[in-house]
Amino acid sequence: MGTTPIISDHDLYLFHQGNLFQSYTVMGAHLLNEKGKSGVRFTMWAPNAENVSVVGNFNSWNGTLHEMNRVSENGIWSLFIPGLKDGDLYKYEIHTEKGDILRKADPYAFFSEVRPNTASKVTSLSGYKWNDQSWYKRKQQQNIYEEPLLIYEVHLGSWKLHENGEFYTYRELAHELVDYVKELGYTHIEILPVSEHPFDKSWGYQLTGYFSVTSRYGTPDDFKYFIDCCHQKGIGVLLDWVPGHFCKDDHGLRLFDGKPVFEYEDIQKAEKKEWGTLTFDFGRPEVVSFLISNALFWMDVYHIDGLRVDAVSSMLYYNHGKSDEEAEVRNQFGGYENLEAIAFLRKLNETVFHYYPEALMMAEESTAWPNVSGPTYLGGLGFNFKWNMGWMNDMLKYMELDPIHRKYHHHLITFSFLYAFSENFILPLSHDEVVHGKKSLLNKMPGDYWQKFANLRVFLGYMATHPGKKLLFMGGEFGQFDEWKELEDLDWELLDYEMHLKMKRYVEKLNELYLNEKALWQLDHEQDGFEWIDPNNYEQSIISFIRKGLTEREQLIIICNFTPVVYHQYKIGVPLLTDYQEEFNSDSIEYGGSGQINTGLIKARDENWHNQAFTIEVTVPPLSISVFRPINIPISQTLQGGIHNEQKKRVRRNVTSRGRGEETRASNKKPS
Repeated sequence: MGTTPIISDHDLYLFHQGNLFQSYTVMGAHLLNEKGKSGVRFTMWAPNAENVSVVGNFNSWNGTLHEMNRVSENGIWSLFIPGLKDGDLYKYEIHTEKGDILRKADPYAFFSEVRPNTASKVTSLSGYKWNDQSWYKRKQQQNIYEEPLLIYEVHLGSWKLHENGEFYTYRELAHELVDYVKELGYTHIEILPVSEHPFDKSWGYQLTGYFSVTSRYGTPDDFKYFIDCCHQKGIGVLLDWVPGHFCKDDHGLRLFDGKPVFEYEDIQKAEKKEWGTLTFDFGRPEVVSFLISNALFWMDVYHIDGLRVDAVSSMLYYNHGKSDEEAEVRNQFGGYENLEAIAFLRKLNETVFHYYPEALMMAEESTAWPNVSGPTYLGGLGFNFKWNMGWMNDMLKYMELDPIHRKYHHHLITFSFLYAFSENFILPLSHDEVVHGKKSLLNKMPGDYWQKFANLRVFLGYMATHPGKKLLFMGGEFGQFDEWKELEDLDWELLDYEMHLKMKRYVEKLNELYLNEKALWQLDHEQDGFEWIDPNNYEQSIISFIRKGLTEREQLIIICNFTPVVYHQYKIGVPLLTDYQEEFNSDSIEYGGSGQINTGLIKARDENWHNQAFTIEVTVPPLSISVFRPINIPISQTLQGGIHNEQKKRVRRNVTSRGRGEETRASNKKPS
């Protein structure tokens, strides 16, 4: 228990300017000593309130006993109550200008009651002893743009349940889930939102407690333990974060003091009818302080490695997702862009990278907005990664087609290369694509039982070899047949069946290939890392290309066949006159395939083909991806198709600078 004075004039100034970036250290409920007495200092913001009291189990929820003091003209209220302790329940009783009495949970609460109860809990966040120091040292030495990034997206409440239907706790997940993810080879876990939310079926995307880790699965220390275990096993943790909107539950942020405070006053700007939520007022400085503080809070307190920022498109455009019947909203220049939200996103990213240069800030953005992952000083939004929603939508549409019709839609598997290097992309196969009647990945695939698995194997293989970092939602790795059911756990019993077990084995080996081959990630965001061999064979629905690393010897030849036809002695152009061997084949019997593999050395011939100087002939299996490596490369050829030293340096500089702010951020705060 520490000692902290009442919120200072300097903090007040910064808060009302939108620049108090650790506002959670003075706002909310803090256990401390004042004038020799231990208790809790409560501080909150309610600019339109006539009166505010703290009510809780310590005063029988009586609003006349602990009235707060208004300490600023802009609506900061504060009160120290001696004798309170960790675990006490509380809310704010707010008397509005209209004479109404509201009971609100603390927007800055660090913990809350288990739903359906809604009170905030006095909680200390100090005292946990972290053991992830080596993880932070490793992060500081990484250049994530030239490193593998392989993300397993998970909803903690439905990954696995106990037999009685109860949730796994954070501490249980810290061992079972983390060990599972490590076994599969993923580098990061991305968790669907864990801030407190009242409705299970919102998946955590409609929040009431932004600073309160949900009590469904345990305590703040339990969640720290989960993160700590991830880091000790070399796994980064990303958090799905929702700054765009919040839910309308009475105890939450809506009409917090009887008037719009956190949301826009203009109802046309505030309402998100598509989701039944309200938009934050990004032009209000106090809201900016609240949200940016929350982003840093997860990194400061919980050692989160990065944020996937949800629904960025709905923040950028006033009318995104609105129906034709809803009134249009325009900015002061007549455009549809929300200029305040754009300024907020840039400020958010600049601030996060100031304190955490190694952070991952990922935008879920589905429009053609340019330079999302570009630095703000060049006009970008300042993220360092963007989800490639276009690739995801095109590929899902293509893979759902009967193979006999795929040749008429060949552009769907090649179009992404027109823009693949315009952003730092992540290729996502996320939760949104396997729910609400969309079917699971496996069940989207056409054909009979065998073909469904083969289609999924080639799909995931193409994803692994396509430029961009990778994300797969839980269950996809073993071919979940049913779509995601957020109130039930995954169908783990499927692993008792041979094809599902082989599917899991396939994903493990595919991930292993990805992690071990620099050509698949060193130049993810540069044209130099990719070269087409043949993108135009629509008649046979076959594509072939080269992935390259930073040295001449790091290159792979990839062939994808999206039909169930086997082709023997298939001729393909290659860049080097040397021997080739097959490194990976999704049609291996080990993975449930038909066993049409290429064994032994394949000798290149001196024959120009596919605009390449040389040629090899291989067997192309049905519905498959095959990966070949050149070996025994003659010294005379090591400069062909490679990247010279000066070019390498240029590539490294360009990739390293993407998404970052000014280079003056040399001395940065690090977590303890």
